[in-house]
Amino acid sequence: MSDKHREESNESAGSVPSRSRSGSGGAARAALPAGTLYICATPIGNLEDITLRVLNTLKTVDLIAAEDTRNSIKLLNHYDIHTPMTSYHEYNKVEKARALVARLQEGDSIALITDAGTPAISDPGEELVRQCLAAGVPVTSLPGPSACVTALTLSGLPSRRFCFEAFLPSEKKERRWILEELKDETRTVILYEAPHHLTATLGDLKEALGGARRMTLCRELTKKHEEVWQTTIDGALERFAGEEPRGECVLVLEGRTIESRREEQARAWDGLTVEEHVASYEAQGLPRKEAMRQAARDRGLSRRDIYRYLMEHEET
Repeated sequence: MSDKHREESNESAGSVPSRSRSGSGGAARAALPAGTLYICATPIGNLEDITLRVLNTLKTVDLIAAEDTRNSIKLLNHYDIHTPMTSYHEYNKVEKARALVARLQEGDSIALITDAGTPAISDPGEELVRQCLAAGVPVTSLPGPSACVTALTLSGLPSRRFCFEAFLPSEKKERRWILEELKDETRTVILYEAPHHLTATLGDLKEALGGARRMTLCRELTKKHEEVWQTTIDGALERFAGEEPRGECVLVLEGRTIESRREEQARAWDGLTVEEHVASYEAQGLPRKEAMRQAARDRGLSRRDIYRYLMEHEET
């Protein structure tokens, strides 16, 4: 550990350190409300992507809870921040959160940071926030970098409606269930993926969404070798069949068009007569008038058209 910074041990997370600190830092510390958790967004690559508010908070809180102290110390040293750190990660998130909540209840202020981006977004910080709110501990979020939003703004795909799936589940059954849901998703879809899993994930996406689905692959966002590549799932598979993927990736996928869903639904009704179509809704418990109205909507007709058709065929 660098001599520019000291780290608190996990065991000391429940203790309250001395509040005396010389210099301007002590004066700034007094401005922070006691016993508050600060969710602090940190850079996803470029160290300059950090707000003045976050820097001031990191300098003046009593403790910084970091996902990986070995990674976060680079940021703190870069900005000459000497606040004690403690580790808070996926494997200690429940028990450690209890200890941190106890400190907050005793009056300490704590900043939560992740390796990169906004804590609690696809991140163990979610558990700490949950426990704080359950215990009545004040929580505030200091906005800043987020890889999913950065990728969306660069993608060139529709941004009015989008869904964020983070990393697809590794468990096969759950993964298939999520992919099946995404098949008919009309919003833009944002996924994270590590380079060593990228090809397999692209293969799963092709099977679920089709290889022609448009996508933008964002790699090494905000870093020197940032890449934003508009392609298709098939195009990405072709490239990485002969090239080893490098760097953390964000995949932004075009949602299914509403028109294509309507066309598919229309094709599904083509195999049914009008009588069978109406009967299918009646079998679901709808009254006959509502069943006729729904069948008319499916077929792009009016209820009167359906009624007239049924009357004519009943007469024959």
